[in-house]
Amino acid sequence: MTAPLKVLSAGAVEYIVTGLAKTFTKDSGIPVGFTFNTIAGVRKRLESGETGDIVIGTSPAIQQMEKAGVAVAGSRVELGRTLTGICVRQGTPIPDISTLEAFKATLLACRAFAYTNPTVGGTSGIYLTELMRRLGILEEMQRKAVLCINGEDIVRKVVSGEADLGSTFISEFGLVDGIASAGALPAAFGNVTSYAAALLASGTNRDAARSFIGMITATPQRASWIAGGFEPAS
Repeated sequence: MTAPLKVLSAGAVEYIVTGLAKTFTKDSGIPVGFTFNTIAGVRKRLESGETGDIVIGTSPAIQQMEKAGVAVAGSRVELGRTLTGICVRQGTPIPDISTLEAFKATLLACRAFAYTNPTVGGTSGIYLTELMRRLGILEEMQRKAVLCINGEDIVRKVVSGEADLGSTFISEFGLVDGIASAGALPAAFGNVTSYAAALLASGTNRDAARSFIGMITATPQRASWIAGGFEPAS
């Protein structure tokens, strides 16, 4: 029996790759196990000696891992890109974030705002913190902040009512039922983030790992990436 694949991954792709893994396992008989974290958390686990077969993260981070020898040089495959968006609990009014002024007003009007704690290395949380600073509302929004560990935590807090507004990658909105999307941040200051997969140098199941990356990036899977809030790589 082929050993299970071990994948260390940033959370932005969780909804998509866990679904595709079920199909891969059904077709190949090879189980796939995931550990999801912020990309900073993934890097910290690898630096601490954790091993695996595949790593998935932001494209710049994967490139750096290749240069450092953590990922196999030349094994990087682009997955696609996603956008930072705003979500609310299903059934509540959809806020207007269509312009810079509307987005700012929506943030200031909310009671509690859930986003990734920037200190844990979440890509969207770091970006939002800097954006709120640029808009001159960081101090006020910090008083409303519900700081979360990842995208799933964000959408759960919005569904539960702990926060009435949340922001993470659109690709993570589907992780929990009961979420409605207000869309992506306006294009003028939206956060477009590309993701890639690569083989880990510590991996011992290279052939199966290559097969899995090939399967999730194959043309028949484009619909799954699009439905999950990604623009798949061409």
